[in-house]
Amino acid sequence: MTPPTRPALDDVITRARASAFGPAEYIGQESFVTGTEVLTLARRAGINRGVSVLDLCCGTGGPGRWITERLGCRYLGVDVRRSAVEEARRRAAAARVRCRFEARRVPPLPPGRFDAVLLVETLLAFPERGALLGEVAAALPAGGRFALSAEVGRPLSPDEAAVMPDPETVTLTPLDELMADLARSGLRLRWQQEWTESHVRTAEALACAYERAEVDVPDGRERDAVDRLLAAHRLWVRWLADGRVRKYAMVAERCH
Repeated sequence: MTPPTRPALDDVITRARASAFGPAEYIGQESFVTGTEVLTLARRAGINRGVSVLDLCCGTGGPGRWITERLGCRYLGVDVRRSAVEEARRRAAAARVRCRFEARRVPPLPPGRFDAVLLVETLLAFPERGALLGEVAAALPAGGRFALSAEVGRPLSPDEAAVMPDPETVTLTPLDELMADLARSGLRLRWQQEWTESHVRTAEALACAYERAEVDVPDGRERDAVDRLLAAHRLWVRWLADGRVRKYAMVAERCH
């Protein structure tokens, strides 16, 4: 009798995320934000029908589809991973949601002006924040909004970097430095909300889901990928819970 085949790694991770968030909050996101939080951030940024939106590091486009479908905005998502962009296009077409996606590295940003720019859960990946924020400001008209979520705290120590998978993608920033960078770029803070407590719970739920998912992943490269994901989430749980890292959502406005 032929043994049943194991599900593909992407399917295992997707099911783990869906179980961690639950049906009311899972929107295809690859991060700690819930569907409610994404919608809150978008609304605080003034996103509604007809508003042009640029979503940086959109991944497979879950949050983009969510806000486009509910708010009726004109959406462009960009991500450096071509495979993620292709999957985002496939899912948007299947859901009949009119989103556009491009594969490109940022900065530089795509040409043109946008009423709002989103950067959800990926500020960590930009060690040169000044260049990115300058480009964001240039892409916005006066009064345009930049909405982001960010992990803030002092940079990783050598010991912390040694235990964090892919530490080069984890560039922590103290809150006062981030505020100064926004101001220097001509972006004035209009709204801020701390999400640390809720993201501790989300990180815990995701870590538990990934731990359960390990049994469905064969040994080898795929198991290593899940192990690294689990190790990173366990660190985030600890750092968020003990205040080593704090999580904020923000909306800044392009100054006149």
